[in-house]
Parts: sequence; structure tokens; C-alpha cells
Amino acid sequence: MAAVIRDIRSDDLGRIVTLWDATLSPGDEPVYGLSEVLASCQADEAVVAVGDDGERLLGAAVGRAAHEQGWIVYLAVLPEVQGQDLGGRLLDALERRLAASGISTLCSLVPSRESATLEAFTANGFTLEHELRYAERRIPVQGRDLALLRELGGRMLPRGHWEAVGGMRREKELLERRLVMPLAHPELAERYGVVPPRAAVLFGPPGTGKTTFAKAVASRLQWPFVEVFPSRLGGDPAGLAAALRETFSQIAELERAVIFIDEVEEIASHRKGDPPSPLQGVTNELLKIIPDVREQSDRLLICATNFIRSLDSALLRHGRFDYVLPIGLPDEEAREAIWSRYISAEVRSEVDAHALVLASEGLTPADIEHAARRAAQGAFERAVAEGGAAAHGPTTEDFLQALRGIRPTVGEDVVAEFLEDIETLGRT
Repeated sequence: MAAVIRDIRSDDLGRIVTLWDATLSPGDEPVYGLSEVLASCQADEAVVAVGDDGERLLGAAVGRAAHEQGWIVYLAVLPEVQGQDLGGRLLDALERRLAASGISTLCSLVPSRESATLEAFTANGFTLEHELRYAERRIPVQGRDLALLRELGGRMLPRGHWEAVGGMRREKELLERRLVMPLAHPELAERYGVVPPRAAVLFGPPGTGKTTFAKAVASRLQWPFVEVFPSRLGGDPAGLAAALRETFSQIAELERAVIFIDEVEEIASHRKGDPPSPLQGVTNELLKIIPDVREQSDRLLICATNFIRSLDSALLRHGRFDYVLPIGLPDEEAREAIWSRYISAEVRSEVDAHALVLASEGLTPADIEHAARRAAQGAFERAVAEGGAAAHGPTTEDFLQALRGIRPTVGEDVVAEFLEDIETLGRT
């Protein structure tokens, strides 16, 4: 059953009692009693997970803030849905609400017998302290950083982005080893003389998921993700270069951040011409900003480009970007994961997914999504024309026909150039 997370309502209190009875095993001695849990539901922060029918309560998480520390008062999920990471989603939702109170850590005391609850905590970044079963997690964004992050249009991405990127094992392993590991374990990296990265470029054909990978890195690190949009900054009366400088000054006030600039070639293309073009000043400003970013700890600047050959050569010199990493078209495993998102559960057993994976070689994720939507639309129109009596989801042939009508975003010439760029400009 699909679950929706929402704030608790007064009419949920009776369901909390039912959930308590359904999840408490004989002999269990919970840290907080039912009466205290119900009182906290009304006085503190509480979220619930309900079925897609909006009626059945599948789980709940209740917490309270005490100065700079937040405490989990109650976390429970029905046994039949414990394999859906519902406990983790509830903890994420509760953490976001408690973080607004200015807490710096989120803690819980969990009876050691409650293995399912313990797994939900450990899977969500909590550490267990010896036999006390005291779970603690440092809140990634605290206090004034929350307001600044909102002002910058940044956000904390939920866990799971990394796992949601199916396939692409080479790219994921490269990002994990080069970017994530040194930043996630800085003390160990220092012992081995590894300098944590400060800036990286992701390059590859359009639509290959470079933005998705940047978000996955932020999610993996559990750092705030701030995307800088030069097109939006261009409307600043002070000019694009000044707006870019001011934005990075604000980002510098965050405790940590993954900063992302997509299509960086738009503001950092080759400088040429006499007189200089207006964008040359922006390129110069970016070249000044990068060293400043590199001097700050707990910062990672990721720039993405579809056309790495058009970038100013000064940008790619050693000392500015630690790595220049290629992101190619989805491999077979990745295409299988993409298709699984667009084939509905009702027809999954009747659709030849392997045939679709083979037929979509050379397509970007966006191409595959477009084909899937065309197939769904065609099946829907056919059902309407038939009066709904023979309504059926898209068939394998519907998907294959849609694929035959797709013009690939990435042509063979672009793929050939990309392979050349890996050899001449890549730095892994």
C-alpha cells in the first residue's frame, strides 16, 4: 500500500492507540508510555503515514525539542509495511519539523528488543551508542542556516537519491570514491594524505543526468544543495558578475554545502573578441570565485556542461577543478531502472521490459520518459475511443511504437565527440 506522510490531526489520536496495540509485543517495555505519547502528539511535533485511501494509519513519529536537542518520543510502523522504509521517511519528515526549533542533534532511546525500530534509526544516519541503544544524529542544517538556505533557494535533499540512480555503476563508483568518500570521512582522508575535493566538473551529452548525479552526491553527504541559476541572476541591477559574487558570499556563510551550476558553458565560454563581450566579465568573476570556494572546508562546487570544448581553457587548468568527470548515456541496467518507473504495476507482468531496454539503447533518460508518456497517452486514447470497456494499460508494442517515433537527443557524432573528450579533457 502506498503511503502519504502528513502532520498529525486530532482525529488521528484514536488511530495512534490502535497503532500502539498493533506494534507493541508482549513483554515490551517502551521508554515512553501511551499517555505520554498521546500528550506529545498534541503538544509537540508529530507526523503520520496513512494509506493512499487516506484512512488507514500505517505509522507515526512523534518528537519534542528540548533546547538544542530533539528527542524521538515514539516511532512505530505496522509490521506489514516495514520493508518500505516508512520508518525512515517518517524520521525525515519529523526531523524537518524539529529542525525549525533550532535543535542541533536528534536523539532517541530505543529498547534493544525493538530491532525493526533500531534498523529505521541506523538506516537514517543515527549511530547506536554501545549497549545503551542511544541513537543520535547531528541535524545537517541548523538555526540561521535554515533561513539562509531558504533565501538562496537551496534545500536538503531526502535520502535515497543515490540509490534511486539505477545502473551507471562506473559513474557512481567514480563519484563515490573521488567526491563522497573523502568528504564524508575527512579525518581518515587526512591520515592518508588525501585532500578532500573542493570542485568538480561533470560533462557529457545533454540529458544524461548530470543534475541528478549532483543531487545524489548532496543526498549521499547529507549536505544542503544550492543550485546557482545564472539566468536568474542576470536580472540583478548590479549585473550578473556582481550578483554571482554576492550569491557565493551568502553561500560562504553556510556551515557546509554542495553548490551546483548547470550549463556552466553559458557563463564560462572561451573569452575572445575585441572589444570583450559582456560575459567575459562573468567568466573572470567565476575564475576568482573558485579559489575562494577552495579555501573553505565543507564545500563542494559541481559544475555541469554539455559542451566541455566550449569552456574557457583557464577554467579547466589544474588547481581549479580537482576532477573533470564524464557522465555518459544510461547503460542497460540504468535503462531497466528507468523503464521500471514508467511501466505501471497493472501491466508490468505483461510488458517485455527487456525488449524495451534493448530498443532504447542510445537514448537519454528524458527520451525514454517521453516515449513512455506517448505510449501511455496512446493507450488512454484507445481506451476512451472503445468506451472504457476494453481499457488496458500500454502494451509492449505501444512502447516500441513510441520508441520508433523518438528522435534521439544525442546523435552518433555527439557520442563520438564525448568519447574523444574523455581522452583529451577528462580528469578522473
